[in-house]
Amino acid sequence: MRTITLDARVIRSISGHYEEALRLIEDRFHVKLAARGSEISVTHDENGAPERVGEVVALLEELATLHDRGLQLSRSDLKTAIQLKCREPDTRLVRHFVDTRIETPSGKTIIARSRNQRRYIESIRDNDLVFGIGPAGTGKTYLAVAMAVSLLDKKRVKRIILTRPAVEAGENLGFLPGDLAAKVDPYLRPLYDALYDMLEPRNAERMLEQGTIEVAPLAFMRGRTLDHAVMILDEAQNTTSEQMKMFLTRIGFGSKAVVTGDVTQIDLPSRKGSGLVEARHIVDDIRGIEFIEFDENDVVRHPLVQRIVRAYDRHHESMESNAAKSVPAKDRTTRLQ
Repeated sequence: MRTITLDARVIRSISGHYEEALRLIEDRFHVKLAARGSEISVTHDENGAPERVGEVVALLEELATLHDRGLQLSRSDLKTAIQLKCREPDTRLVRHFVDTRIETPSGKTIIARSRNQRRYIESIRDNDLVFGIGPAGTGKTYLAVAMAVSLLDKKRVKRIILTRPAVEAGENLGFLPGDLAAKVDPYLRPLYDALYDMLEPRNAERMLEQGTIEVAPLAFMRGRTLDHAVMILDEAQNTTSEQMKMFLTRIGFGSKAVVTGDVTQIDLPSRKGSGLVEARHIVDDIRGIEFIEFDENDVVRHPLVQRIVRAYDRHHESMESNAAKSVPAKDRTTRLQ
């Protein structure tokens, strides 16, 4: 057993979430916590390992350090901190919550909810081209837009370009009224949603009207070279090889580009290869380009989404395994050669 004394101010700072946080720590680390005043005693339960006691003490000490740094943790922040330390005891919460926090012009503070999200934010900050690949709900687009808005607000860039391929913007949507922009607007709506979450509506509208922020189909990028801009290509799994090359070669001086996509959600015709899948192999070893791979542990939507993603992953793995078993041994040998 170990006992830690927390400053009364730390306990007050998490008032309302304190008991819930302690119960969550008990559940995740398999320890027993006994709180008396400002003292908390930590012992491992029948299912826990002795080293978990030290990890919990370190967690509580880091929460106190965050308080000393002036960071008020919300209920969701506390859950994130506990989950991070449980999965990866070496995680430094100060680095995670302070060094990679994003302040938006609307006054909203955005904090990474997983290790991969933190790496993603750091990569966008430190590199000119970043690929974020993974399932829905992992924050790929949201965090990219947040970083873009933050860089614009700090005057480190002059423009933001948000774009998506409109896979069905040709014949399948040809019967809809309006020009091309009107036809593809539904495809761009998620980008607008993220944008309006970062900016006051009036400011967002003004920037869109002035062209400081542009939301456009990928086809509108052809022939342009953009300096001092953040370019975000969303749903990149639905780009062709030609479209991906076209986008990547739009990067100008002082610009950053972020490419996001989910390679399990390709909507291209079967005869068309995904530009994202191809780029993954072609530019992977180029200096200045980072690939961040997300998984179900990074899903930050409703808890059901994480379980659904995991279930689909298991299903696909099972199908691939069964398909491999159905191939005759002679054919498997031939393929290996």
